[in-house]
Amino acid sequence: MKILKVIHGYPMRYNAGSEVYSQTLCLGLVERGHNVDVFSREEDSFAPDFNLRTEQDFRDKRITVHLVNNPRMKDRYKVEEIDKKFAEVLEKIKPDVVHFGHLNHLSTGIVEVAKSKNLPIVYTLHDYWLMCPRGQFIQFFPEDKNDIWACCQNQENEKCAKLCYARYFGGESEYSKYDFEYWTNWIEHRMEHAKKISELVDVFIAPSKYLYNRFHNEFGIPKNKMIYLDYGFDLSRFGKKNRIANEPFTFGYIGTHIPAKGIHILLEAFGKIKGDANLRIWGRPRGQDTEALINISAVYGDKIEWKTEYENQNIVEDVFNCCDAIVVPSVWVENSPLVIHEAQQARVPVITANIGGMAEYVHHEKNGLLFEHRSSDSLAEQMQRFADNPKIAKELGNKGYLFSENGDIPNIEKHVQDFEKIYKHLLRNEV
Repeated sequence: MKILKVIHGYPMRYNAGSEVYSQTLCLGLVERGHNVDVFSREEDSFAPDFNLRTEQDFRDKRITVHLVNNPRMKDRYKVEEIDKKFAEVLEKIKPDVVHFGHLNHLSTGIVEVAKSKNLPIVYTLHDYWLMCPRGQFIQFFPEDKNDIWACCQNQENEKCAKLCYARYFGGESEYSKYDFEYWTNWIEHRMEHAKKISELVDVFIAPSKYLYNRFHNEFGIPKNKMIYLDYGFDLSRFGKKNRIANEPFTFGYIGTHIPAKGIHILLEAFGKIKGDANLRIWGRPRGQDTEALINISAVYGDKIEWKTEYENQNIVEDVFNCCDAIVVPSVWVENSPLVIHEAQQARVPVITANIGGMAEYVHHEKNGLLFEHRSSDSLAEQMQRFADNPKIAKELGNKGYLFSENGDIPNIEKHVQDFEKIYKHLLRNEV
């Protein structure tokens, strides 16, 4: 089959979970003999807007990546110029199926373009972007000013305008009601548009049952258009783990340095731990956010080590050989974090929050520990348990992934075969 994968960023230019997973899927499809192209974006402020160019995947040159330049329109949800570039790509490669992963930083209109060509459309849900304009159900301006990056329970147009889109208000109090009305209407139309776009999708893939249920119950996607399918992984990357000897118990964090990931909560919790323990933090620096986090951690001296970004195929050597437990402290409600799966495959225990897809894949005292979401005191309590008794950490880590007989996470080979069935059913109009 000719498959066009659409994702808002592609490694190594963008290297977060949805991007890494998308590359893994593309590599797996190519290995099965399919022709794979990728439509993605870059942000080159010195090149013309919407310039379209191609490059080859650095891991496999059989995969062509079509990059549209979008340095200035990333706050829009529909960009006609990107729609036109997408249409050019469709005309050039003539895919059999289009598999979307994210539309943010691209354009919702590309789904309409694909549907106008009568192409089967698959959409993997990686976060809440279709049902939340910001994608993570986190508020910029919570009513409780002390609750930084507060979680939002549901989408409401007026609430979105007040608690998130007020950052676009002019700031003049006498005009604030007009700003409020404008952005409320903008969000209302955006949400109506998102629902229309979702109706064009043939099949949605949810990598957690939690996300499946939220999109069905809150966004109205019918169950006959949804499939629960956890992510697939290249297990060949997970060779034998050889933990570095003679080190104190070491906690690890993997991920981007953004507030939603909760690194500040992890640092606060680590500061409350008694005894001899270390913390290593891996991830791509993000300017002043990283600088602020390093400043927060400075009080702990050399007990906290900031590590550079790693290539995913080296995750065991560069990360899991260097830590005894992974902490996933996200303040947003994640759906199916790749890092949890990767740690479980390496038989490294995970401490994470008791909510969402995090708690779906980590069960308390079975293959890891759970803490009260957003509570540094609760996180510190669970981290202390591992620091005091590394044997418990090792026992829990050895359980691995709870949804397989041998503790292994889903492999990419079986995952690709599952998608082949989905694609073929769509091509035969059976779904």
